[in-house]
Order: sequence, then structure tokens, then C-alpha cells
Amino acid sequence: MYKVTVLYEHPADPVYFEKYFKEHHLPLAQSMAGVSRIEITKFDSSAYGGSPEYYRMSEIFFTSKSVMEETMGSPEGQATINDLHNLTSAVVKIILGNVE
Repeated sequence: MYKVTVLYEHPADPVYFEKYFKEHHLPLAQSMAGVSRIEITKFDSSAYGGSPEYYRMSEIFFTSKSVMEETMGSPEGQATINDLHNLTSAVVKIILGNVE
């Protein structure tokens, strides 16, 4: 199993982010062929209390790295990547790795 983890820093407008994320960005990501599953987390605090470092996290699972590469290179994958600019102006970090 291979995973793409997307970490979203706190958006300037959380109301806009949530609406756009749920109504447009997530359905776009769900349209990608080759995705095994998607898990979404909205953080509410850090382990030590207080504001978490990140606002949200998306984890997108694939059966293999090659399936991920093919999926992300597809028109739907490219549309999902390009849509990040419409979702937020905050920093978005993307990390790739094998699930053990």
C-alpha cells in the first residue's frame, strides 16, 4: 500500500475552506481512478493543548507507488493537484510513502 499525505496549514478563511473542500475539492479527489481509499482528519488540538500545527490532513491510499504515479498523472489527478490553489492560499505540504 502506498500513501499520499496532504497537510493543510490553517486557512485565512476556514468557512470558505470547509465549503470548498467538501463541495468541490474532495469530490474531485474521489473521482480519481486508482484510489483505494481516502481518509480526512480535521485537527482540534495539539497533544500538548492549544492550536494544532496543521488545520487538516488528507491521506490518499493506493495499492502501489506505480498506481499512485499513474493516478496522479491522469487528468483527474492533475485537476486535483491544480485545485489546491483554489482551495487555500495557506501552505500545503505533500508527503509520499509506503504504508507498513
